[in-house]
Amino acid sequence: MSDVTNPALSVLDLVPVRTGQSSAQAVTASMALARRADELGYRRYWFAEHHNMPAVASTSPPVLIAAAAAQTSRIRVGSGGVMLPNHAPLIVAEQFAALEAIAPGRVDLGLGRAPGSDPVITQLLRRSGTTSEVDQFPQHITDIMALVRADGATIHFTSGGEYGVRATPAATGVPEVWLLGSSDYSAQLAAAYGLPYVFANHFAGEGLERALALYRSQFQSSEQHPHPRTFVTANVVAARTAEEAERRALPQLRQFARLRTNKPMRALETIEEALENPSDPLEQSLIEQNRARSFVGTGEEVAAALRDFAARHEVDEVMLSPASGSYASDPLDASPGRTETLELLAAQLSPVH
Repeated sequence: MSDVTNPALSVLDLVPVRTGQSSAQAVTASMALARRADELGYRRYWFAEHHNMPAVASTSPPVLIAAAAAQTSRIRVGSGGVMLPNHAPLIVAEQFAALEAIAPGRVDLGLGRAPGSDPVITQLLRRSGTTSEVDQFPQHITDIMALVRADGATIHFTSGGEYGVRATPAATGVPEVWLLGSSDYSAQLAAAYGLPYVFANHFAGEGLERALALYRSQFQSSEQHPHPRTFVTANVVAARTAEEAERRALPQLRQFARLRTNKPMRALETIEEALENPSDPLEQSLIEQNRARSFVGTGEEVAAALRDFAARHEVDEVMLSPASGSYASDPLDASPGRTETLELLAAQLSPVH
């Protein structure tokens, strides 16, 4: 078991957009949250990649990472993750090499295999079909790791010639590459490549224990990573009282249930909207399932649960997806509930490591 009394804490941000809120206001709120996480001592702050979703403004992690890097000084910033089938490897390498130049030693490149949206969006992003790039995922990871190095990559032509490619002209550092996933495949691939691995527990319903066991048992040591290294994500809502935390958790829980039941997606409900519109039986069942996998309560209650969670899975870090909703009266350019979650847990767990 882990001997870390308090796990280090990190943040995963989807840049939620609630009723009546513009994308600009949602991004402003997330930048303020990133600054607060930096002040509180959180280890890293990652942005997810999702597309064409009314409640999610994190469509372009590199842009958001650059903005967060400019407004913070210590915390690591990165992607959780870049959905690689959507992008050419050279573009990803160039973007993150540039980010490493902007914030040297603070950039994480989390890579995922899922498209982050539906097949139509995947086709629009790559115009190459919905599956072909997924099949090349392992090779594209190798390509990116080569391209961001100072010496770059070399293309060998069948005619016998060579062509050198670098993501940036004169790199002095490289972003740290992490592999993200929620399946046996991602765990085994990370192990085979000797890469650090993140299990996306915040949306996966099961498979955490098996994925971590596969990753650790099959890990192939690399020069950069001689030992397996992993952390897990978690949906978290902390408030001054347990009752308030349950109210703050409801909008996100309902949003997940709508997604699972293929209901039309909309901006994230306010707490009042979620309370005033009862869920049907199927939606309520999914809400209860997701609630059982979430960490909701007072700062003390959630901190104790996170300590147990980290120790049980032998990780020294937990990445929080702060899923606290907003009241209609909350400022549109701020996230009081998400900020309170980070502050209450920082006070209990002392995230500086």
